[in-house]
Amino acid sequence: MTANKPLLVGGFVLGGLALGVLAILIFGGSHLFSRTARLVSVFSGSVAGLGVGSPVSFRGVTVGKVEEIRVQLDETNHTGVIPVYMLIEPDKIEWTNGPFRGDAPSMAAAIKAGLRAQLRSESLVTGQLTVDLDFYPGKPIVLAHLKDKTLQVPTMPSGMQNLKDEISDMDLRDLAEKTRLTMASMQRLLDEAGRRIGPLAESLQSTLETTRNTLVAVQGNSARTLENIDKLALEGRSQIATNGRDLDQVLRTAEATAAQAEKLVATLNDMTAPRSPMRDDLQSSVRDLAASAGSLRAFTHDLERDPTATLFRKAAR
Repeated sequence: MTANKPLLVGGFVLGGLALGVLAILIFGGSHLFSRTARLVSVFSGSVAGLGVGSPVSFRGVTVGKVEEIRVQLDETNHTGVIPVYMLIEPDKIEWTNGPFRGDAPSMAAAIKAGLRAQLRSESLVTGQLTVDLDFYPGKPIVLAHLKDKTLQVPTMPSGMQNLKDEISDMDLRDLAEKTRLTMASMQRLLDEAGRRIGPLAESLQSTLETTRNTLVAVQGNSARTLENIDKLALEGRSQIATNGRDLDQVLRTAEATAAQAEKLVATLNDMTAPRSPMRDDLQSSVRDLAASAGSLRAFTHDLERDPTATLFRKAAR
């Protein structure tokens, strides 16, 4: 039994080591042997809600975690900054033209291109924060002075931090006084409006009553006007009926006159026809009238030449 005791102790030791290695493999997972790059970002504001193990992400994709959080104080100005050390897994990041090595030259190129760190809220309920990396081209590179040589990623204030800074820059006392004066002015305006609304309401009531009476009068006049229009329409229809009968009589008389005129024209056409007897008689009468006119002209000529010749000729006979 005494001889087997060292073997038993050795077995327990080896079993404990095996269990430790197994636990490390289980809980450490693939991160145990993964390549990491150590970075630091210095925040000047509060990092409440950020802790060791908090995720480090790029636009929401986890690429690392927070390794350590420190506080660095300036004994001269009595100010402080908070360096946050991060472990980044370069294997989760790659350039379009090749792998992301995560070494100093590669990180320096990314920082020059605008890589910045910013605190983001992971949950509004729990208040947990994360460090979010993203590119902000054109932003100046502002680095804090640290004792160690860890590669530093410049920071960007978060939206919440900007809001806090704006609130802290406000003169709340002056703002409260201006708000009080504004509320007092509004109260005076409401009181003045209340005093004027009464007479205005009475005037409005009077105007409405006058308008109602005017509408009633206009309605009565409109009714009478419509009645007169109806009477005028009836009289017009009666006149049209009477005049229609007279017009019919006139039309019948005109038709009879036209028929008689047509007969007269036909008679005249018969009289002036080339071979009609009446035309021959008219032509004979015209010839006789022409002969008589010739004789009368000769007699007149003789009488003008010798007025007494006719008398003596008659006596000689």
